[in-house]
Amino acid sequence: MTHEITVIGLGAGDLDQLPLGIYKKLKAATHLLVRTEDHPVLAQLKEEGLTFESFDYVYEAHDQFEAVYEAITEELVNRAEAGPVLYAVPGHPLVAEQTVQNLLALHRNGEISIVIEGGQSFLDPLFTAAGFDPVEGFQLLDGTALKRDEPKLTQHVIIGQVYDAFIASEVKLTLMERYPDDHLVKVITAAGSKGESIVETPLYELDHGMPLSNLTSVYVPPVEEEEALYGEFEKFRDIIAILRSPEGCPWDREQTHESLKRYLIEETYEFLEAVDSGDIDHMIEELGDVLLQIMLHAQIGEDDGYFSIRDVIAVVAEKMVRRHPHVFADTEAGTADEVVKNWQEIKAEEKGSRPDSLLEGAGTGLPALIQAFEIQKKAAKAGFDWDDHADAWDKFEEEWQEFQEEVANGNKEEALKEFGDVLFALVNVSRFHGIFPEEALIMANQKFISRFSFVENKVKESGKPFQAFTLGELDEFWNEAKKHGL
Repeated sequence: MTHEITVIGLGAGDLDQLPLGIYKKLKAATHLLVRTEDHPVLAQLKEEGLTFESFDYVYEAHDQFEAVYEAITEELVNRAEAGPVLYAVPGHPLVAEQTVQNLLALHRNGEISIVIEGGQSFLDPLFTAAGFDPVEGFQLLDGTALKRDEPKLTQHVIIGQVYDAFIASEVKLTLMERYPDDHLVKVITAAGSKGESIVETPLYELDHGMPLSNLTSVYVPPVEEEEALYGEFEKFRDIIAILRSPEGCPWDREQTHESLKRYLIEETYEFLEAVDSGDIDHMIEELGDVLLQIMLHAQIGEDDGYFSIRDVIAVVAEKMVRRHPHVFADTEAGTADEVVKNWQEIKAEEKGSRPDSLLEGAGTGLPALIQAFEIQKKAAKAGFDWDDHADAWDKFEEEWQEFQEEVANGNKEEALKEFGDVLFALVNVSRFHGIFPEEALIMANQKFISRFSFVENKVKESGKPFQAFTLGELDEFWNEAKKHGL
């Protein structure tokens, strides 16, 4: 193999921290390539007469760090075609060094031969500078690619490669999505060297005039305030587990899947009401109540030894990936209709053998109005449907007439059946007009409540009891409510 690359780590600080063997190898180098010239070891070796070539110019040619590292990797491989290459990087080659990871990937594919030599990691002096024991649990994250959900708030977090104010600003904004704005962090530069700098600052000032370089890391201590952890999923899961524990709440301990069914239905409808109201705070609260019911069911499953919330999440995550091949695979779907078509086809494949009835499972467990809608949808897919909305209207008129006849006959049992037919036929009409009947009825309920509340207020303002008003007078209040847009 002709492509030979040796990678040397320059350590985390100055020349005094550099191992003697690495120092000798650097001094003996006839041609040295370095990722960046901005390092105290190189500055000191330069004074001793060492010459080298840096890749700092590559940073100026690209907007994204990924492109920078790819370009450096490509150039190193090209140089190695002419002979062995000696390449030096800050810190330890295997710690937070993407170019080395790129080279190792090529080495595993048999395209180059790479040797890793020495270099003190910046972590050891950082532990000292930050003042914590890593056995307590810590994370090392990349400041150039930090994601919102990566940091674990209950652990020590070190964020490396905070090169400049732009990266510091990005890190700050990402952390502030989960950490308190005034959470104290430490900006540590050149840890363990003579030029070590440690600045403690509130998170919101992380990018305000800090000493930043390629030797800068940010230390984020664990969050200790309980309230600051309430937005974390694992914290919520712990709360539910405590409520269900022997030391928890007697009511929560007594609940079963069966006893909680009604609450899930109630909370779901309260959330739908919040959506209709457009009140964001109300939506947050009610959606939280729905999540509470889900977590209680999952905790009961875990307590009984059958399943946990992780099983629930894993199943639905796998289903979403499987049923969205146009996103996660190579299937194409340019429109929403094509997405639905693919979804139904995949769903049918998952079901395997055909059910005994085309209506099997239609709307099971749903309120009657929604169940009627789902039954009609399934029947329509099988071709059992009216040709157009006029036929649906005719059927409704027919059922309405039959209901009126039974009412006139005084036959309550038959009237009950015929009224059910009326509702079923009216759901059919809504389906032909693209209206979800449950949503329409909920809106009608809320409209009635709003207008009736207006009437109640008018009655209260009069100082008279409700019974003192005629229906006509109350109806005037009702019409006034309509004029107010209620």
